[in-house]
Amino acid sequence: MVIDFKQDILSPVATDFAAMDHLINEGISSKVGLVMSVSKHVVEAGGKRMRPIMCLLAARACGVANMQHAQHLAAIIEMLHTATLVHDDVVDESNLRRGRPTANATWNNQTAVLVGDFLIARAFDLLVDLNNITLLKDFSTGTCEIAEGEVLQLQAQHQPDTTEETYLRIIHGKTSRLFELATEGAAILAGREEYREPLRRFAGHFGNAFQIIDDILDYTSDADTLGKNIGDDLMEGKPTLPLISALAHSTGDDHAIIRRSIATGGIEHLDKVIEIVHNSGGLDYCQKRAQQETDAALEALKALPDNEYRQALINLTLMALHRLQ
Repeated sequence: MVIDFKQDILSPVATDFAAMDHLINEGISSKVGLVMSVSKHVVEAGGKRMRPIMCLLAARACGVANMQHAQHLAAIIEMLHTATLVHDDVVDESNLRRGRPTANATWNNQTAVLVGDFLIARAFDLLVDLNNITLLKDFSTGTCEIAEGEVLQLQAQHQPDTTEETYLRIIHGKTSRLFELATEGAAILAGREEYREPLRRFAGHFGNAFQIIDDILDYTSDADTLGKNIGDDLMEGKPTLPLISALAHSTGDDHAIIRRSIATGGIEHLDKVIEIVHNSGGLDYCQKRAQQETDAALEALKALPDNEYRQALINLTLMALHRLQ
């Protein structure tokens, strides 16, 4: 089955998406011109906006009829996501995001950090307007956990003894947690307590699969397709799952090269590392884990009503996995 993003995923919430897009542009308005310029630069950088789409689909799947609050929540999700990307690029010293220069490369680190802070603050400003204390608490806790995931990743940098368990803790914080906020938040907004846990589980497993696939693509894709430079993770000494798995399944010189590459960073041995990751079975293992997480995500969706919105969430999950093909 060939999945068309616009027809099979976006179409059921296209009107909601357009309204959400307008709310984002309203939300980044500021009395300070530079804040506006940088916010506009990062928001318009593109991407499929999967997190807000997931939020809108989850709200519809839960039976929400008046989608005004859900549209606001989706805009909040995208603003938080954009803020984390801006901060990520500063931490990682990245100069390319979604195929265009990052905010820190275009302006400077100080400006990027402060605008990232502005986007988080504005997101919570809009969240308060929804007047839902359960939602506010969930997002406050979740945003702390996202930050903790980023710090965990920093701690693991250049640490070749990082385990798969630690890796999963990192990606849950830095990637999966925001997906969880998007879908569980929709259930909270809908007042459908029975869907909170299934939607949280769906999004958690989806996020894990999504990040594992991203980490695979860092060793199999190209800069034009990926929207960032190949080997960025290795350059930064990040022990992602392909490297963790390659270490576990290699010996001798190959094992030593992987350990040294994580410990020192840099891409001096990038071609050799890619070869080892391929030949050790590391990528095969990662693909198996991505499939397991995808299957778990799809299983969780069975708790939702069988409608076009649930089907669109299924399609989104399958499309994310198919990036490997």
